[in-house]
Amino acid sequence: MSTATPSPTPGDELEVTERTRLRRMRQKGSRRRADLDAVLAAGFLCHLGVTVDGVPMVVPTVYGVDGDRLYLHGSVASRSLVQAPDATVCVTVTHVDGLVLARSVFEHGVNYRSAMIYGVPVAVTDPEEKLRGLRALTERCAPGQWEYARRPSRKELAATALLALDLTEASVKTRSGPPDDGDSQDAALGLWAGELPVVTTFGAPVPDPVLAPGIAPPPHVAERAGRAVGG
Repeated sequence: MSTATPSPTPGDELEVTERTRLRRMRQKGSRRRADLDAVLAAGFLCHLGVTVDGVPMVVPTVYGVDGDRLYLHGSVASRSLVQAPDATVCVTVTHVDGLVLARSVFEHGVNYRSAMIYGVPVAVTDPEEKLRGLRALTERCAPGQWEYARRPSRKELAATALLALDLTEASVKTRSGPPDDGDSQDAALGLWAGELPVVTTFGAPVPDPVLAPGIAPPPHVAERAGRAVGG
């Protein structure tokens, strides 16, 4: 029986472009689409980089994923979202997993998982896709909330800008593990070295001050208390 690794099928690997090609520390990169999906699934906050009036602007915003598309939303009055469909943007997602404290300051670092996605976004105008994209975005932040809360009205949908960005041009880079100076001459210094993990967790739900008595958090909200973000 052959034990050879099967060749990747279309969609298993990310295409390498001039923008996504890693030129430094290539060993930390990945071309696997599954690794990109894992980075996106581990959070809900991204940073949208776009040029507005000739000036670079980086906007933090939440995102959602549906199939091969990443969705970003905001007000139709947002300058970044209004201008983004006309030019190439860069969306980044980063998760900090810990500080790497070495014996020398030079070898200090950060354990992380990150993704960069390039492309020209498309303004979503189709009502069905707009609802699908907003649902993906809502469920990425708070699974179960789309079915629990009131859906957007026509007026609210008209006031909401939704961008769709294909996941075809992306790069993934990660770093994990201990410091790299364990076998260097600095190991003889007798200094502590290692990793200081960073874990972001949800706290207990805090009710709206004007909430009527007796209205408890729904299970999909209450059960997330104490759980790690993305877990």
